[in-house]
Amino acid sequence: MTEEAGQRTQHEDSDEPSFFANPKRIIQTIVAIVVLTVAIYVLIPKFVGLEGSLDKISDGDPLWIGIGILFNIAAFGAYVALFRGVVGEKVIHLTVGESYQITMAGLAATRLFSAGGAGGILLTYWALRKAGMERRQSVCRMVAFLVLLYSVYLVALVVFGILLRAGVLAGEAPLSGTVIPAALAGAAIVIVLAIALLPDDFERRMARHTSGRFGKFAIRLATAPATLAQGTRTAITFVRHPSSGALAIGGAIGFWAANIGILWASFHAFDVSVPLGVVVQAFFLGMVANLFPFAPGGVGAVDAGMIGAFVLFGIPSEAVFPAVLTYRVIAFWLPIPPGIIAFFQLRKTVNRWEDEGREAPITDESPAAPGERMAEPAASQMS
Repeated sequence: MTEEAGQRTQHEDSDEPSFFANPKRIIQTIVAIVVLTVAIYVLIPKFVGLEGSLDKISDGDPLWIGIGILFNIAAFGAYVALFRGVVGEKVIHLTVGESYQITMAGLAATRLFSAGGAGGILLTYWALRKAGMERRQSVCRMVAFLVLLYSVYLVALVVFGILLRAGVLAGEAPLSGTVIPAALAGAAIVIVLAIALLPDDFERRMARHTSGRFGKFAIRLATAPATLAQGTRTAITFVRHPSSGALAIGGAIGFWAANIGILWASFHAFDVSVPLGVVVQAFFLGMVANLFPFAPGGVGAVDAGMIGAFVLFGIPSEAVFPAVLTYRVIAFWLPIPPGIIAFFQLRKTVNRWEDEGREAPITDESPAAPGERMAEPAASQMS
């Protein structure tokens, strides 16, 4: 790595994500979210003859709504636990408060500024670099975090899809809502496991078998799958050593379980009975819409996807609308204010880290070095 490239990378790593620093962008994003929400819950019901569904919002049982809020607090705790379990005290020292600041600020960034979690990933990477974690290791641990989190998602689609279709769980079981999502999720799991089979020295092998300008390009191209493979293997290590990875695994399961709990409580708030298996499967099926790239935090896309998923399972649309709206208010809107506060707290924490000189230096990451450096922390985490 040249000195100029190193300085440029150092500068890029030090750049603070500007999500919350630009008031104009925040206002524009909130306006877009409000417009999308109005379109989903006010305009669309009028077009499809469900105007009266929103009138039921005021009839929601405060007790069940309160239970939903408690589930949301549990989801926050599980998310922090997952983060601490993956980063680990043996990898980098972060207090519970610092972990909370990073995860909550990342959660708010995800809600407001991206689809599919890109905003939260960028902010978390920046924070880990400032906290002293080496660049390649930061990416690896973030990959492990996402693999653990979304492995629970994929496994749930497979398990509950099969159980519903087989009649083990109560509720309607349409092919398009059970077997097909389960098959796609199973394929995704196989792909992830296949990626983990890439050798530790994948980049080194690419360097040995290529040369010249094309060789440099091939090595650079190999970096992404090599890092993804290393992160996936780190996540698998947590699963293989459940006693040491209990915090991470429990956090991943707890986060999704708490979110499903919010939705379950939201249905009960309007005295709507939905079989638990259907709640779980329709929740995960509807959340696929979060990948839609043009909606901040999946607003509009996730709402419509979740409503459509429950209608697919035979739940009346007039009962689904108020419950899903309540869920989204609790799960989407409530984390935003504490997340923004956490971001400004994190900025102060980062300033303290800078005064302490904690930021990891830029190192020469040759094709041979990353895998060797990455394998050691993964092993020490389990010791």
